[in-house]
Amino acid sequence: MLNLISDAWIPVRCADGSSRVIAPWQMACTDVVEPNWPRPDMNIACLEFLIGLVFLTDPPSDIEDWRGRASPDPQRLRERLAVFEPAFNLVGEGPLFLQDLEPLEGDVNPVDLLFIDSAGANSAKNNADLMVHRDRYPTLDLPQAAMALYTFQGFAPAGGAGNRTSMRGGGPLVTLVEPREEDGCGLWELIWANVPDGTPGQVENLPWMRPTMVSDSDAAKRYPPAGVFNGEAFFGMPRRLRLVVDKGTVVGVIQKPRGNNYALWKHPLSPYYRMKLGEEWLPKHPRAGRFGFRNWAGILAAKPGDELSELALCVRDWDQRGGYGSVIVAGWAMDNMKPRDFTLSVQPFVSLDLEAEDRLFQLIEAAEAAAVALRGALEPITAGGEAREAERERFFAETEVQFMGHVDAIKAGQDPSEAWLGDIRAQAMLQFDQLAVPGLDQRDTSAIKRIVDARKFLGMAFAGYGKQGKAIFQALGLEVPVSRKGKAA
Repeated sequence: MLNLISDAWIPVRCADGSSRVIAPWQMACTDVVEPNWPRPDMNIACLEFLIGLVFLTDPPSDIEDWRGRASPDPQRLRERLAVFEPAFNLVGEGPLFLQDLEPLEGDVNPVDLLFIDSAGANSAKNNADLMVHRDRYPTLDLPQAAMALYTFQGFAPAGGAGNRTSMRGGGPLVTLVEPREEDGCGLWELIWANVPDGTPGQVENLPWMRPTMVSDSDAAKRYPPAGVFNGEAFFGMPRRLRLVVDKGTVVGVIQKPRGNNYALWKHPLSPYYRMKLGEEWLPKHPRAGRFGFRNWAGILAAKPGDELSELALCVRDWDQRGGYGSVIVAGWAMDNMKPRDFTLSVQPFVSLDLEAEDRLFQLIEAAEAAAVALRGALEPITAGGEAREAERERFFAETEVQFMGHVDAIKAGQDPSEAWLGDIRAQAMLQFDQLAVPGLDQRDTSAIKRIVDARKFLGMAFAGYGKQGKAIFQALGLEVPVSRKGKAA
């Protein structure tokens, strides 16, 4: 048996660098810093699990209640959590955590099924598991199985006919505010910063405490009873699963299709977007590769007047609650059912007035236009596709430090447009020359001419000429130069 409320099962790192295993109520102990699972997706999911437990059992009623209860209170948390103990058994008799109410019959799958980056049956059979892995987890102990199960239900990708994605789709983007200052913060501070306002949930309303709503038709969708979300947002159960246990170890998983088909839910820890006004809000997903300032829009910062993107509720709340520290950005970048990359990045918390936000987005849009100009200029030098895209990614990475400095300038009320133009020009020309100059004298005359012309037009873009030059200058609010013909370039 393992009860996920009363038993100690969560590995954590402590302030003195040591490790130990805690019960959930001990997240409020002042020496506990962070979860310490062997996988980053499990650590992020564990934070969501703990935030969800507090929201389910003892959320703040409003901002004043949130402020008044900011200090950790392990005994109060233990008492509130204890009410939910009957619903949090992992194995045994009766309702089991995140598993179908009734035992499932059918083929027993390897426990690898619970990991997004594990090979499916067809991938392994066809030896197509180059970017995913097979047979890494022959068995799982109960704590590992519990966290793997929660992670899978929360991030579940498409899984074949009838196997539902999570209520945020496959591999959702997660943003968690982290109120760390120079001396750091404990686990409780991070958890409490992200708990939404609300009212306590009820044990009987958890999805595994009732028969599964089998979604065998389009009409069988589960909508949020509270309109946007309730405690089930943290404990969604899209997959119909049952763990197979032998001698206290999880040795397999039985899965049946057509679990809960969630619709119109908004998870408080994820940003959303919509295609048009009035259409359904959809969860955002990370793109493969490095997360940097070019990705801030709609995730860390709201573009003034943008009604098609919405920051995560926890990020919006934090602007009122504290407004300092960092934001953890995480999630699986997926290509349908295939995992491509796991994003894990710590970015600054951005809190700006409307005028400052405008300037921030001017810098980002100018950099985007500059990166397009660089990629185009590299056409006579590098192969298309991934090679030029890699240089574009490098451009953003190499200008990150300067960008952060300009964000500080914006916060101080300054306009760094001219300085940023110089920064992005210097980086673009540097990258071009590093690729163009070596071996230039070994090329034929026509190739040399194409490269020289490309450099000329790249330089002209940073003087405001051409399509991309106009885009750069307009983004920065700079006057677009007039061409010799008397028309704006």
